[in-house]
Amino acid sequence: MEVMHGVNLDQLGRRDPAVYGGLSFNALELRVERFARDLGLEPRFFHTNHEGEFVEHLHRIDGLADGVVLNPGAWTHYAYAIRDALELTALPAIEVHLSDVETREEFRRVSVIRDVCVATVSGRGPDGYRDALVLLREQLA
Repeated sequence: MEVMHGVNLDQLGRRDPAVYGGLSFNALELRVERFARDLGLEPRFFHTNHEGEFVEHLHRIDGLADGVVLNPGAWTHYAYAIRDALELTALPAIEVHLSDVETREEFRRVSVIRDVCVATVSGRGPDGYRDALVLLREQLA
């Protein structure tokens, strides 16, 4: 299964800890890897700050992954190219956000990928990735 991180996620630790928590990006990925392995899943990780690269990676994961957990960051709110590429994968996908996007600025409440995802997990910090992995494992069972 694939874990994909988008724009600015590599800046965790520098971003507002009241919103995003205090974990660094590397610490987050280590925690997600541990969550996945505890659930019997084999994670692969991908990160980019370039939307086209994110799209290209979605195009390439056919046959390499059986599901996707993704946090596109701000692209969630407007990147229809990511939505279309995610739909093309035809893989079960779980959208995840560290912060509770539903209680933040109006523009953050919009998700252009939500309707092509099995579920959305938001506002649970790093533990939201565990929740997303559990949901993905259920989809794959």
